[in-house]
Amino acid sequence: MTATDLTYALGFLLGGILIALICNLLLLSFSQTLGIRNKNDVVVRWSNQSKPSLGGVSFFVVFVFSAIAYEAVMNQGSIFHDKHFLGLFGAGCLAFVMGLADDAYNTKPLFKLAAQILCGVIMVYTDTVIDLFHIPVVDAIFTLFWVVLIMNSLNMLDNMDGITGTTVLFILLSAFIGGIIMHGWKTDLWSLTLIAMIGGVIGFLRYNIHPSRLFMGDAGSQFIGLFVAFFAVHYLWNAPSEVESPSWSAVILVLISFTPAAVDTLTVVINRLKKGQSPMVGGKDHTTHHLVYSGKSDFQVWLVFLLVGAISLGLSLLIIWHIRGGVVWPLPIFLIFFIVVFYFLYRNTIRFPEKK
Repeated sequence: MTATDLTYALGFLLGGILIALICNLLLLSFSQTLGIRNKNDVVVRWSNQSKPSLGGVSFFVVFVFSAIAYEAVMNQGSIFHDKHFLGLFGAGCLAFVMGLADDAYNTKPLFKLAAQILCGVIMVYTDTVIDLFHIPVVDAIFTLFWVVLIMNSLNMLDNMDGITGTTVLFILLSAFIGGIIMHGWKTDLWSLTLIAMIGGVIGFLRYNIHPSRLFMGDAGSQFIGLFVAFFAVHYLWNAPSEVESPSWSAVILVLISFTPAAVDTLTVVINRLKKGQSPMVGGKDHTTHHLVYSGKSDFQVWLVFLLVGAISLGLSLLIIWHIRGGVVWPLPIFLIFFIVVFYFLYRNTIRFPEKK
């Protein structure tokens, strides 16, 4: 990495942090009610206080400003000539607007699902596809499923201060550093956009870690879910195929990288199906909630997810290093980490049931 590359990287990182800090500070300064939906609804929200749910707006603002900055500074031709970026921009705008509508009007689940599917269609149409089965139609369908799954999973995880933002931060770091391991440092659109969003998430967490001053809201969780799904395809799902490693290694890599979100979603789905409830309906039965029922404070729960996320980051980078070197036989061993985390958190939901 040259001095110029480092300057660009630091500039986009600090720019992302600064924009997020300013954006969220402005939202807090002029709004005590904007973005607050269902003030008396404490069924889904863990906090018993009404707070602005527009923290995620800063994610979209950082994304737009990073695109403008890249266009202005790098002089590499219009980014809108890149069909992959067009897909990210179009799907990202749709996810953001749909999330804003849900924050404001509490839209119906089918409308939300239709918008998420359309986001996946836009990604597939612009050739952002998971190369897992090596059968175009099957890979396209799986990519659609992936986009919907991640947008819903991160939305479901956004139920306690700092949890989703921290989880997203480590996933984006996995994608960013993993890309460097696979391809070396590149001062390109994708690297700088990722760096800026990492900064944006850090800036958001300044106001979202317990005791939080604002929530991410659906506008944030839907947009960042789409953003994470997109970069996971580029830097995690398709990393093994670039070096002709077996497809199953990609599954392990993604599972480890997404451990906090995957474990929470899997636990909630299993427990709700056992009760005959819909997995899509919100409630205070997530792994985060049950950790509180076991006696931990909100801040201690965040520390648990911080630790799990940090370990996931380290292990995912180690997996990428193995994949790049063509040594994949030890990779199934890494699944022990996922199994242990799932066992601990799922068992905790059984031992300390939801408090009515």
